[in-house]
Amino acid sequence: MRATGAWEIYEPFSKSTHIEKIIEVIKGINTIAFLDNIQSNIVKNIAQELDCGSDCYYNPSTDELIAIPNFSQFPDDDEFKEAFRDSLVIIEKHRSDFMKFEALDSFESFKIMERFVREVPNDPLKKKLENALNHKKPFQNFKYIIDHSEVRQSWFDFKQRELEKIVAMQLVK
Repeated sequence: MRATGAWEIYEPFSKSTHIEKIIEVIKGINTIAFLDNIQSNIVKNIAQELDCGSDCYYNPSTDELIAIPNFSQFPDDDEFKEAFRDSLVIIEKHRSDFMKFEALDSFESFKIMERFVREVPNDPLKKKLENALNHKKPFQNFKYIIDHSEVRQSWFDFKQRELEKIVAMQLVK
């Protein structure tokens, strides 16, 4: 009822419009701020595991998280499968209950490094990092420059935030 005393019927937003608006808002701000403490910790943990090269399996119903090193890193599948047998059995048994978060491909990691370089204010350092990314062995050279610079911790913080955004966006889907 309006202040005039007249009744009006309001139609709610359709679900697709509502979801699209939420996604639009989330893309524009820090997604982690919308998550409760448990979800925020899960996002951080998954991001850290991804940074270590692990694939993560998350069960949203139970908040169970299983991290397994990416198969491509291990030439001997039998030893690998034996070492992670219990976790693999749980995942296989309840595959439909788990969301899978895969370790980043090298091109995705490279994009994160490029975004970081764009934010570096120090011109000489910025040029060194850009040069490292444009020549042979970009990952190795980038790491060497970062490890011997004043922005080392800023890089780790930036990379963690970027990984958390990736994880949070996948959780929202």
